[in-house]
Amino acid sequence: MELHSETTGDTLTITASGNRIDAAGAIDFKDKMRNLTEFAPEKIALNLASVDFIDSSGLGAVVASMKQLPPGKTLILEDLTPTVAKVFRLTRMDSVFEIRTSGVTNEDTRANAS
Repeated sequence: MELHSETTGDTLTITASGNRIDAAGAIDFKDKMRNLTEFAPEKIALNLASVDFIDSSGLGAVVASMKQLPPGKTLILEDLTPTVAKVFRLTRMDSVFEIRTSGVTNEDTRANAS
């Protein structure tokens, strides 16, 4: 899974370009998130528009990414697909994370990754 980042004002937006966050890529995902967020501004938005599947290891990697942030920094999840949103809802992680829509569609994200 590739992660692409862009800073605008006080927000670092990280866009996941792969379609899965699962056991096979969870450690790599956490490492990449740690590297990208080490010197990030106050707000970090993780755009998951292209992620169609997340398992418990992937969910754990997202939670670990939030927990490894320095004090005062916030991880916001953006553009969850219905399947991924359901996992966050069923595990009640939707009450832990701020989840929002950025207006970027799944198709836009995949087109930009090409």
